Amino acid sequence: MTTFNNVTVVKKANIYFDGQVSSRTVQFADGTTKTLGLMLPGEYSFATEAKEIMEIMAGELDVLLPGNEQWLAIKAGESFEVPANSKFDLKIKTPTDYCCSYIK
Repeated sequence: MTTFNNVTVVKKANIYFDGQVSSRTVQFADGTTKTLGLMLPGEYSFATEAKEIMEIMAGELDVLLPGNEQWLAIKAGESFEVPANSKFDLKIKTPTDYCCSYIK
């Protein structure tokens, strides 16, 4: 899916790590939520409440998922899943455009 139809977009940005990571929240009629964002090069740690599916639209990164000891290389066109109530680490190599889906 390259476009979202009939959605509500929250105007206020979600800004993290002194502006190095930002996103906008997209709400769907069925109650589901996604964020669309951009991450600049750097290293970041995130915590989840819901299960997340991160689709990488552009860019390159390494991710360290919960329970793993090795970093996984992810590039444009790929995705990864993060369990609910967990933490994960990212090493962003190039400006990275992403779509995060929250699964309840």
